[in-house]
Formats: sequence, C-alpha cells, structure tokens
Amino acid sequence: MWGGKVSAKEKILNFMCNEAYKPLTTDELLSAFEIPKSEESRFLEVLEQMEANGEIVQTRSGRYGVPERMNLVVGRLERHSKGFGFLIPDELEREDVYISASDMNGAMNNDRLIVRIKGTRDGKRLSGEVIRILERHNKTIVGSFELSKNFGFVVPDDKHIYYDIFVPKKEVNGAQQGQKVVVEITRWPEERRNPEGKVIEILGDKGEPGVDIEAIIRKLDLPKSFPQAVQDYVADIPEEIPSAEASRRRDLRDVKMVTIDGEDAKDFDDAVSIEKLDDQQVRLGVHIADVSYYVKEDAVLDMEARTRATSIYLVDRVIPMLPEKLSNNLCSLRSGEDRLAMTVLMDYDLETGELLEYEMLESIINVNHRLTYNKVREMLVDKDVELIEEYRDFIDELRLMEELCLRLRQNRSEEGSIDFDFPESKVVLDEDGKPVDIIKVERSIAEKLIEEFMIATNCVVAEDMFWREVPFVYRVHEYPDQSDLETLNEFLHNFGYHIKGVSDKTHPKALQTVLEKVKGEPEERVINTVLLRSMKQAHYAVKNIGHFGLAADYYSHFTSPIRRYPDLVIHRIIKEVINQGVLTEGKRKTLTEKLPEIADHASIRERKAADAEMESNDLKKVEYMQDKEGEVYEGIISGMMSFGFFVELSNSVEGLVHVSNLTDDYYIYHEDKQAYIGERTANIYRLGDQVGVEVYRVNLAERQIDLVLNSN
Repeated sequence: MWGGKVSAKEKILNFMCNEAYKPLTTDELLSAFEIPKSEESRFLEVLEQMEANGEIVQTRSGRYGVPERMNLVVGRLERHSKGFGFLIPDELEREDVYISASDMNGAMNNDRLIVRIKGTRDGKRLSGEVIRILERHNKTIVGSFELSKNFGFVVPDDKHIYYDIFVPKKEVNGAQQGQKVVVEITRWPEERRNPEGKVIEILGDKGEPGVDIEAIIRKLDLPKSFPQAVQDYVADIPEEIPSAEASRRRDLRDVKMVTIDGEDAKDFDDAVSIEKLDDQQVRLGVHIADVSYYVKEDAVLDMEARTRATSIYLVDRVIPMLPEKLSNNLCSLRSGEDRLAMTVLMDYDLETGELLEYEMLESIINVNHRLTYNKVREMLVDKDVELIEEYRDFIDELRLMEELCLRLRQNRSEEGSIDFDFPESKVVLDEDGKPVDIIKVERSIAEKLIEEFMIATNCVVAEDMFWREVPFVYRVHEYPDQSDLETLNEFLHNFGYHIKGVSDKTHPKALQTVLEKVKGEPEERVINTVLLRSMKQAHYAVKNIGHFGLAADYYSHFTSPIRRYPDLVIHRIIKEVINQGVLTEGKRKTLTEKLPEIADHASIRERKAADAEMESNDLKKVEYMQDKEGEVYEGIISGMMSFGFFVELSNSVEGLVHVSNLTDDYYIYHEDKQAYIGERTANIYRLGDQVGVEVYRVNLAERQIDLVLNSN
C-alpha cells in the first residue's frame, strides 16, 4: 500500500479524504498503511511536511484530518487597511472567506493560514477565524519612523500591513524622527499586541529626493544588483549559438518576421510572422525568445529568477528578472541576429477565424525588422507613404495581420471576453528624474494586434498541455462572487443598467453587454472602474479553472519568459513534452511538488510589482503637481469615500475633495448610490460626474493632492 508509482502524499490524501471516517492518530495511520519499522521515520516526515503545507491538520488531541472535512480552509490572506481581510483559498473553486479584524489572531497580509468557518456574513459571504499561521510572509517592512522618549515605532508604507511595528529603544539603531527605514520583524503580532522589530536600514529623510523610490524598491525586498555568483554564471554563457544546437532545431531564418514594441523597449521577447497558405488560410507564427536554453533549471541564475519572479517597471527604472546580458542581448530578438526561439505555428481560416491546426516547436529565427507601435499605426491607420515604402517588404504581411487580428478579436468578443478600454498615461521624466509632463498613451490597432496574437498563443499552449494531462502552470481567473455582482447590480441601477441572471456562474458575456451599452456615454469610465473592482484578480495556479475575464476555458502565460518566471517554467515543460512525447514519472512527481509553490510565489510577486509600479507613477504625478497649486482643471469623480470623493483630472492625476470643503451645504454620503447629497439643496455629486476643481494643496511627503470645487 505504501510503495508504487503514486506519491506518498497522494496516497495519504486519498485515504484520508475517501476512506478514513474520522481524524486518525499517528499509530492508526501507521497501522492503516502497514508501515514497517524501517519506514516509520520517513512516513512521519511526510506527515510533518504535509501539516506544514496545510494539506492535513493535526488537532489538539493529536489526530490528523484533511481541512475540507473539518470545516477548515487553507489559503493566503489579503488584508485591508481597515483591519478586515479575505482568505483566498488554495482550492480555487472555494469561495473567499471574510475575516474580521478581531478574528485575525496575529495574521498579516499575505500570510498562509488555516481558517475555521464560522458561518456567513450578512447572510451572503462565508466568514471565518484564523486558527493557525502556516507561513509568515513579511520578514521586513518599509515605513516611516516615529520616535518617542523610550521607544520608536514604524508606520508601514504598505497599507495592507495593518499594524505599526513597535521598536524597542535598543533596536532603534540611530533612526531619527520621520526617516524612511527598513525594519526586521523580531516578534509577530498577538492579540492586543503589535509586532516588534529592529531597524536594519535607514533609507533617508522622508521627502528627500530618491528616498521614496528607494522605499518602493525595498518593499519588493529585491537587491539592487545581481549576486556575484549570478554575475559569474552569466559571464560564462557563450554568445555564439553552437552549430549542433542550431542544426537540431527547425530553421525559420528565411521566414519573414518582425518585433512590434514600444519606442523605448529594450527586451524583445516576441516576434510575429504570417504567411498566406491559400485564399482562405493563413499561418500565424508567434516566436518567443528561448530563455530556458540559457537559464538551466535549478542553476544559481534560475534560483535568482525564481525569487524575483517578474521584472518590475518603475517610473524611472527597470528591475529586471534576468541580467542585462540575457534580457537585452542573448534572449532579446534583435533584428538581423540569429536567435533561439520557442515557436507556435497556428493555421487559421481567415474568413471565420477558426483555428485549423497548430504546432509547437524549438526554432532558430532571424527577425527582419524592429517595428514600433507608432510605426505600425502610422502605416495601417494613417497610411504614411514614406513608412509604407520603407517597409514595403512587410506591408502586405502587416495588412494580413490586421485582418486576422480583427477576426480573432470579434470571435473573442462573441464568446464574452471582457475588454476594459481604460485610457493610459505615462509620466515623462527629465535627465534628473524630475517629472516634466504627463502624456496620454494611445491604444491602436498595433497594440491590439500583438495583444490578440499573444492571447491566441497562450490559449493554444494551455489547452494542449491540459489535454496531455501534464503538470502545468495556468493563468486563471475565477468567477466573481455572487454577492459582489449583486452589489454591482445595485450600483448599475442608479444609471439605468442591469446585469441579467446574476448567480455564482454569471457568464462574462453578461458583464461585457453592460460595457458595450455604456461605450461613449459619460458614465463609461466609472462603470468600467466599478465593474473591474467587482472582479477577482487573475493569478497563477496548477489547476485549470479557466479565465473568466477572457471567457477562455484554457489560458497560460507563455509569451514573456524574459520578464515572467511562470513563462520560463512552462517553456521547459513544453520542450520536454514535444521532444520526448511524455514526461517521465520522476519528472511528473517533481513538477507536482514544485509547481504549486512556484505559482503561489509568482502570484504574490506579481501583485507586489503591480503595486510598486502604480505607486512609483503616483509619486511622480504628485511631484509633477507640486507647482500647480491654484490651477483649475476639469475632472471626473472617480471614487467615493465616507470622508470625501476622489477626482481624476484630465491629465490622469487623482486628488481628493474632502467633505469639509463642500461648503454650500451639509452633504451626506450615500454608499448605495455612491453619491454625496446636500441636505438642503439636494445637490448631488456622484461617481462619474464631471466637475471643475482647483488644486488647493500638494503634499509630496504624504503623496496627497487636495482639491476644492471650482465655483466659477
């Protein structure tokens, strides 16, 4: 019963889920599995590891059971700045669990927990209490230091960290009032007791140039440079492609292809090609840099990339996942240079957009042109004669790509894929890192073309691997909670819209229909925003549950291995599958054990990176507005809070109109209507309204812009 191909963990879980009628003691488990004396210690090690992972739970009486049969849920905590939070379960099909501040029992944001289900909150959402913390996530915290006579404390920059960190006088280590510091946790929080820590680094005075960006970097817990061992490893990587490696791959160097990226891009990890097979069929080629050839599994470079998990694009710098020799050179698909790639060839019916055949292969390629989004837009939309002449050897292919892109996009829309068309902005910095302008970024056919081809490729790869039943990392997006959709529906009623058939399995088409109805209307932006907030976050997982937002049954991240670790991992899996036809039992077992942790870690790092990118942009936007006090702008009310409302200005900067500055009446906040209504005048300020405002005060240290309504 103990031996065989199925792993020990799987056998124990299967037995405890399906055969054991009650939690069992260690002796009962040893007896049930007929473990000989010589194997007892190994068996107990497996039990201990499973308990540490939350796969099984040991009760106070020393009995082992599986969480789902004990009214327990295992997952990771997402904590709100107000103290409450939600457990995001490991089991993707399970509903998120609400946890009140009083039921946290010392848990902090992103900790891995076991939660006991207590019941439902408001008769809708599951609620629970933390009974065990399996893994602590926040080893160090960045924040502002506050000094008292006999002690200090650190106010975290990350508002998800609910507690201030108490610092004993002997652990202050020279930190002064108001400085940005890094504090290491030495004692975790308990009931009615804040965490304790010691100052391990002083970043500088709050508001000092460069300190805030440095604080953001420290929050990511990343070193500025790569360790020496990684640098040595990379230095030894040869720049020439061995002839033996080139000869064993599909040679696609004669296939015309281009990269299409932003003007300032340096790492080109995808190239595209298209060939007309006949009047009806085309072959789309998506060629992705073969990073896995250079980054060998479990080598020192791989371990560093796994830790970083993603490249981070801050407003003034990039913190890459891989060293520059790889990201901007060997793995970057530069035009006119031979490069190793992972290629997916997809044959489509051009009229219907139906996928007819596909093939995944290792290739060697040579990109013909480095195109930019601007150039492609100018050729396809503006019909720029000079550019069309310059790229006359590829203009027909670009037009064919546009035709295929529009067909694929229409098909995706008909399936119910939700497309949020938010206007984007970019902060322009001078040589000293000072913000000098904020410009709008147009999203044209050029961006949509690449987006559509990457989505198609990610779907093809994920579905292929799913049906081969190999361990894999999927990009998943759960259905929204029914309670969130009901709240959204109540809000939409204020504007005369309605989501049909709200349930825990509402089809994305129902949400897409609302977005189509509001397109071009004054309330479009605000409804897009509120609808997006009602949805869950996409993340990585080893179990495929599909992607709600894309209305896709199968989805993965395959197309950016230079900057995303999950893409690199699945490249390795795909290579082994297409070269050997099947994974060995040993490899399957290794992947089954390693991939859940990789997926979980990558999801956390991705969220941290996204927060840091947004924070660095917001910081520079506030800095840009420092000399704009007294200026008047048009804006849209973008957020409602009990203390006032946020207004997004025409330049994408957001500021706050505090309720105390609404002086023509007493205004009451109506959360259900997302509106402030005057008691006497019945004036209404609601989400999505256009208003004129004046910049009243800009506080860079607090990163806050205060606005007042413009009465003129």
